[in-house]
Amino acid sequence: MAVMVWAATAQAQDFLVGLEDVPLMPGLAAVEDAGMVFDAPGGRIVESYATGALDRGEVIGFYAETLPALGWTALSEVRYLREGEVLVLDLFGPDRDLLVRFTLAPE
Repeated sequence: MAVMVWAATAQAQDFLVGLEDVPLMPGLAAVEDAGMVFDAPGGRIVESYATGALDRGEVIGFYAETLPALGWTALSEVRYLREGEVLVLDLFGPDRDLLVRFTLAPE
């Protein structure tokens, strides 16, 4: 199982804009100039977007395998916690035409 996680991670050559430690799933493309990064004394807030011709289950499954290997703890199938930060994946649109919003904020 761990080999599959690392193989999936190794295939993700790009990372999300503003989230240099969260891989961009193969099949997703970053939406340039659509997100934001805000650093404050209380923590950072990041929004990053990606689109792709994938199914919701594929996206959720990829991050369910990949993020724990990078130190994230699953709070639900779309919410993860690491070092006082919460990462939330929101999926919009129909399968095969998804828009995924990744939001990182202090816990």
